[in-house]
Amino acid sequence: MAAYPMTLRNLLESRLAQALQKAGAPPDAPPMLGLATRPEFGDYQGNGVMGAAKRMGLKPRQLAEQVVAALDLGDIAEKVEIAGPGFINITLKNEWLASHLGQLLAGERLGVAQAAAPQTVVVDYSHPNLAKEMHVGHLRSTIIGDALVRILEFLGHRVIRHNHVGDWGTQFGMLIAHLDHLERQGQDLSGQLADLEEFYRAAKQRFDEDQDFARLAREYVVRLQGGDAHCRQVWQRFIDESLQHCEQVYARLGVTLKREDVRPESAYNDDLPCVVEDLRKAGWLYESQGAQCVFLKESKNHKGEATLDIIPKSDVELHLAIIALEGEGREPTPVIIQKSDGGYLYATTDLAAVRYRAGELKADRILYIVDARQDLHLRQVFAVARAAGFVPASCSLEHHAFGTMMGKDGKPFRTRQGGTVKLLELLDEAEIRALALVTEKNPELPEEERRHIAQVAGIGSVKYADLSLNRTTDYIFDWDRMLALDGNTAPYLQYSYARVQSLFRKSGLESLGTQPALHLAEAAERNLALKLAQFTETVESVARECYPNLLCAYLYNLAETFMRFYESCPVLKAEEPTRSSRLLLCQGTARTIQTGLGLLGIETVERM
Repeated sequence: MAAYPMTLRNLLESRLAQALQKAGAPPDAPPMLGLATRPEFGDYQGNGVMGAAKRMGLKPRQLAEQVVAALDLGDIAEKVEIAGPGFINITLKNEWLASHLGQLLAGERLGVAQAAAPQTVVVDYSHPNLAKEMHVGHLRSTIIGDALVRILEFLGHRVIRHNHVGDWGTQFGMLIAHLDHLERQGQDLSGQLADLEEFYRAAKQRFDEDQDFARLAREYVVRLQGGDAHCRQVWQRFIDESLQHCEQVYARLGVTLKREDVRPESAYNDDLPCVVEDLRKAGWLYESQGAQCVFLKESKNHKGEATLDIIPKSDVELHLAIIALEGEGREPTPVIIQKSDGGYLYATTDLAAVRYRAGELKADRILYIVDARQDLHLRQVFAVARAAGFVPASCSLEHHAFGTMMGKDGKPFRTRQGGTVKLLELLDEAEIRALALVTEKNPELPEEERRHIAQVAGIGSVKYADLSLNRTTDYIFDWDRMLALDGNTAPYLQYSYARVQSLFRKSGLESLGTQPALHLAEAAERNLALKLAQFTETVESVARECYPNLLCAYLYNLAETFMRFYESCPVLKAEEPTRSSRLLLCQGTARTIQTGLGLLGIETVERM
């Protein structure tokens, strides 16, 4: 594999950090390098001087002058300037930028190097409800998780997908009891099981309205968990039917989850008593009203961030007594590990899961792509797992939360009748709407090609509309916006890629063959080259911070920068060597858009 040069950001950060050290700054003083916010500020801007100067008792501009004097960028930078109180503005040399980008474009990976120290990363995402159809509530976890695993794998990390699904609760006793009842009546179940949602609804209605049926359903749960052969057989039938439906959805979405990635709750059953016993031996369990609990209290770490700390069993009563006497402070939070009847809860299963991932799989990072409403639950699980030694200090536990998909009325997205929107129905509508737009724009295209474009653009638009927004926010689901051919949308990026392919068809070239040299004479050429050179640092940033919208924003800015270049710099009519240089910039843009969209799980088409 080719040895790629260091990313622009890493190279500049390294040189800035060295200069800060030479100027006497504290060893841990960060260079705080970022993209310049305005063209007159150069290409990159270092903002670390202000913080370092404050710690050193110097005026920021005085330290900035010392840093610039020690800064070794003569081979890279056209100019280095001090602005304001101590910002360091860096403008790159055109010749160096052209040479650097040429090296990046010469390789298949566009300069994205694989991690020098690959990690084992477990990603917990999707989580469909078995025995029910996947609906829009499962969309965000599924596509955010899929984008992150693609990016992490692209960087060379060992990624283990975990589709943590519920397969062991009361609902399965209810479903088994309902199925047995229908079979005794001689009904044909093949058609009914094909519509899992309706079957579940009918069973739930009986469970809510018929006490005898509810009692029977709970008995079936006990039999199921006790290993009853008949219950296990029927249970497996529901699991298989559910997973087959999930696989249909994943195939339509182009998601990389497979059957073997399913790691259900039942997989941890044998370890649940061990979790309880280990917590008891460690002195963390406290009996409250017959239940086995761990108590947590809120505090703050050295950064002032809220944390949860476990209270030893021996201190719980004292802690509660002090609160009762003083009437101040926040009540400690009980986390129930085992109910008074001996049953287990989600927290118990999640503790077993995190122990398995950290212990058996030796994970360096465990990413939970889970609804923001589960924040407290996961904070509690993480705190108990750390205190109990289930997870070593070297393993990073990360909850990457996401908000809710909302309708135009500002409420969670539902059908016109107020029901849950099934994912397959949503994807069907996306393709139907995209086909209408493609037919309107290009009626002369063969129907088969129009349908393929509609499938790629329709599915891509649904995924990109979600991924392009900060995952922590709620967002409004809007068909018109997500299918638009302008703005930050999948169709706009797909169209930008197709435009480059059209340009090459007009040139009579399939590709450039031997890579020509780059010449950056015009401002629009330089701007496009600089943006292309920032692809690798963007990918690394998403892998580190787990915000796919950073990659979306980069791709949209790249497409916009390309359009400005395309409008101001003739390509096919230019004389050589300018023509070949500009074709290389075009080809680099298309490859970067295609690769970037691919990392988000979105396809491209050759024409639109």
